[in-house]
Amino acid sequence: MDNVNPNEVTEEMMGVDNLKTGAFFSQMLRRVVIINDGERLDSDYQIAQNLSHDQYAGYTAATLGSTAHNGQYIFQESWVNATFDYAYTGVMAPWQNIHRIATEQGLAEVDALATIVKVAGMHRIADTFGPIPYVNYGTSSLYDPLDEIYKKFFEELGSAIEILGNYVSGNADAKLMTDYDYIYGGSVAQWVKFANTLRLRLALRVAYADPQLAQQQAELSVQSPYGLIEATADRAELNHGLLVYHHPLQEIAYNFNAGDCRPCASIVAYMDGLNDPRIGKYFTAAAEDGEYHGVRIGISTSNMANYQGAKISNLNMDRNTTPVVWMTAAESYFLRAEGALRGWNMGGDAKSFYEQGVRISFEENGAGSADSYLADNISTPKFFEDNAGSDNYTFSTEVTPAWDDSDDFEGKLERIITQKWIALYPDGPEGWSEYRRTGYPELMPVVVNGSNGTIDTELQIRRLPYTRDEKINNAEGVASGITALGGADTGGTKLWWDKKSR
Repeated sequence: MDNVNPNEVTEEMMGVDNLKTGAFFSQMLRRVVIINDGERLDSDYQIAQNLSHDQYAGYTAATLGSTAHNGQYIFQESWVNATFDYAYTGVMAPWQNIHRIATEQGLAEVDALATIVKVAGMHRIADTFGPIPYVNYGTSSLYDPLDEIYKKFFEELGSAIEILGNYVSGNADAKLMTDYDYIYGGSVAQWVKFANTLRLRLALRVAYADPQLAQQQAELSVQSPYGLIEATADRAELNHGLLVYHHPLQEIAYNFNAGDCRPCASIVAYMDGLNDPRIGKYFTAAAEDGEYHGVRIGISTSNMANYQGAKISNLNMDRNTTPVVWMTAAESYFLRAEGALRGWNMGGDAKSFYEQGVRISFEENGAGSADSYLADNISTPKFFEDNAGSDNYTFSTEVTPAWDDSDDFEGKLERIITQKWIALYPDGPEGWSEYRRTGYPELMPVVVNGSNGTIDTELQIRRLPYTRDEKINNAEGVASGITALGGADTGGTKLWWDKKSR
């Protein structure tokens, strides 16, 4: 023992302390996206994400009959409660326990790892509601302004990257929390790449609200010696080899009633019109005619069986192998493409990053070569003809897959975000946030808008309102959130980063 440095953590000590923090860490990993683990069910994912974010992103549509629901902008209070509550009980509370134990035991690396997961989970909640309790969580129940929350995100990610970067420096195979890490199996190097790419994602999110901060954080990520997610093997997903689970969307689409959701008409019309070979990887062809048909968000009909049967496509998911993905490799390239388009130092040009993003998305989805797709300067999103009703839609966009150097900034941005949106499927929270931030891609508006005028049908929903339970149990906190929001507590009020005029 005389040769043990009292200021360093030994492997034995790490092993004992990880037993204390491991259960909390694995809980966090199962709650960034809710999965069925006996404690939370597929129906929890449904009410917390599928009946809101997944629809608002244009990825799925609810086929719930004439029942009023979030897809029609008629908010069900218990569902909105779930979105908020599960994040705090499943991400923030276990993080707080890890932070306490890690601080007491001097486990800065474990604390850093948990903090990355916290930011990954909670930015989705901040991007849903706006101001939330975050910066002083644990000591104050007041809601923090969204700009302050984002500055805290960047501070936390920067610190975590530095701590874990030092930990992995000189040892690319360094491991942490191996028995509890369902994403990377304990690989610290992979977690640092994820943290860098997450910082890049959040940097682009604030590009219209704080361009200087956005550029600074984006360039910090790209210039980091620890790298970004660049290959399929780097992407962040719940690994089926490390955790036994199924994708909750598969259960909802196939085993809830006659199927509570189907592909959204927006993404089906885009992929069908663009002759995108990934469409068969995402969706099944309709049994009636072998073609791809989606459903408009917010439909209401007494003959819902038409939208649940042979006339409509379904989600193409394997119960045992389809992973829940937190971040694709393709997203990393599209982020850099937009940064380069904005004139930031991303280490390359927008066109090259854009095309690499498409290529790696094809690779991630087993869709073959993207060469002919990237050369297509003719195909555009298809006119949507409602195969089971009369809610048709004609797109105004003429976006094609092929890059066009003669396009103006907006034309190039639309291409980048459109392909990013396709590659992000079925990550509803991210797809919805990017649509709100940029206005791309063009999404079909809801058929039924039950918001009583609080949400503009064409502009579409901008946030979820604060929860009933918080209004009852934390009235002062909600009041501070509404003040920081700077507008009415409705689905039509824009968030701080939602600054682009359109």
